[in-house]
Amino acid sequence: MNFSSQAVPLPEPSCLKISHADPNIYSAIMHRLLFHLSRTRQDTPIVIVCVGTDRSTGDSLGPLVGTALARFHSPLFHLYGTLDEPVHAVNLEETLTLIHNKYNDPFIIGIDACLGHSASVGCIQVVDGPLRPGAGVNKQLPPVGDIHLTGIVNVGGFMEYFVLQNTRLSLVMRLSDIIAVSLYSALKQWKLHAKSAATLEQ
Repeated sequence: MNFSSQAVPLPEPSCLKISHADPNIYSAIMHRLLFHLSRTRQDTPIVIVCVGTDRSTGDSLGPLVGTALARFHSPLFHLYGTLDEPVHAVNLEETLTLIHNKYNDPFIIGIDACLGHSASVGCIQVVDGPLRPGAGVNKQLPPVGDIHLTGIVNVGGFMEYFVLQNTRLSLVMRLSDIIAVSLYSALKQWKLHAKSAATLEQ
């Protein structure tokens, strides 16, 4: 193996996948989110779209994250999708149209539940590129986000609707809490860093 005298930074992988039981999960998610946020301008509107419905335990991850984020009453982001006002298959396209009409070139973060292999249940993913909501249950819905976060809430591949309805709420609540706290913390840190950098430039 040859080593170069000049260090070459390795590209960030396009997807972080980490178990909710990992002791470093908050810092890992924040680090990955900050990497993606660093590609945006300080004045870019940040829009968070939490997809899902409270009518299904497994599919309530998005609205639970949205409700948790709404409690911060933060000016750092614009939020769509809570337990009271969910964004789901019926109104997703309308919501995305509204967002693009209201905000100039926003940076959109999509959040949703997903199904996966049994070994991946309980993992959270931060992925570059748009969310494909409804893909696990064979629905054709518009893609959401410049990046997205998903929580793997149960096993996929068979009777997805039934599986989502019979997902443990305790796991969904745990994943939603981690996502909400990590995302809010990353946005605060990003804004603080951007503000400090702007002050130094003056």
